[in-house]
Amino acid sequence: MSGFDLFMVGLAAVAGGAVNALAGGGTLITFPMLTAVGVPVVSANITNTVALCPGYLGATFAQMKDLRGQTLRLWFLLPVSLLGGIGGGMLILNTGDQVFRKLVPFLILMAVVLLAVQDRLRAWITHRAGHSRAVTLHDAWSILPIIPAAIYGGYFGAGVSVIVLAVLGLVLDESFTRLNALKQAVSFSINIAAAIFFLFSGKVLWSAAVIMAVCALVGGALGGRLAGMIRPLILRRIVVTIGFLVALIYLVR
Repeated sequence: MSGFDLFMVGLAAVAGGAVNALAGGGTLITFPMLTAVGVPVVSANITNTVALCPGYLGATFAQMKDLRGQTLRLWFLLPVSLLGGIGGGMLILNTGDQVFRKLVPFLILMAVVLLAVQDRLRAWITHRAGHSRAVTLHDAWSILPIIPAAIYGGYFGAGVSVIVLAVLGLVLDESFTRLNALKQAVSFSINIAAAIFFLFSGKVLWSAAVIMAVCALVGGALGGRLAGMIRPLILRRIVVTIGFLVALIYLVR
């Protein structure tokens, strides 16, 4: 990659990190930029997954206090998340660039739809989960919907946090804050499992991954400072529009 290419993906990572901190959907900025500078789609997806790992880690640590009392859930959800992330990683490595390129617009459209309904989903979960209750072994049923969500996350990743939050809200009777903390831990597990698996794939474009990781952290910090100045709803609408246009471009191409 040329210096200009690295500058552009770094800039996209700053924007993606800020968007993730403010509204979510940063992958809809970083992944298209990688392909725009000529990175093959499978390699771009894998590089993007590895580069954005620090952001998931930061989000998980930020809500550690809300994971207290959910140790039992973590014991049965995290192993499934790790295995699902690896399973999705195996699938993407066995998907050729031509096949994956055909799937990309539909995957992006799905992520765009999930991002668009995120506020309604949050309101529904908050309304449904008006109280917290003790964690029981019956919560192990949440493993079933997490399996496909984890595989999807390892395969593509865009919108995986929204998917995880949705399935957890369906099966667990819990407050939104604690569900969100659980979502962070599960999403990080999916992402880190896929990323570690990808380390040995030979598909990671390291020059881009390192720059994107640093720039995404900078963007996340910037987004945190701008949180009181920019309405997340407006930003989310912008990202949804961009994602929809990107999906159309992929369809046309």
